[in-house]
Amino acid sequence: MRMAEFAGKEIVNIFDGARLGVVGESDIAVDINTGYVESIILPRKPGLVNFWVDRQSLIIPWQSVKKIGAEVIIVELDQTNLDYRRFSI
Repeated sequence: MRMAEFAGKEIVNIFDGARLGVVGESDIAVDINTGYVESIILPRKPGLVNFWVDRQSLIIPWQSVKKIGAEVIIVELDQTNLDYRRFSI
């Protein structure tokens, strides 16, 4: 599958049915040696107050991806073990 085919797909968590975001608004971490995808990095939508400050992003390990459909990507993430990291803009 080409990277362009990921654009616009919504990411849905099968664990709780939550809509996590859209691939077009995210980054994908790729292992430069193998070319394999390691994770999807979803930015949390900033509000007006914290637009220019550090924001958190959700790291979705590629092993959590269960199915890639025509319109959605199904992932399985336990909400108690989500990996949020801070990234500066």
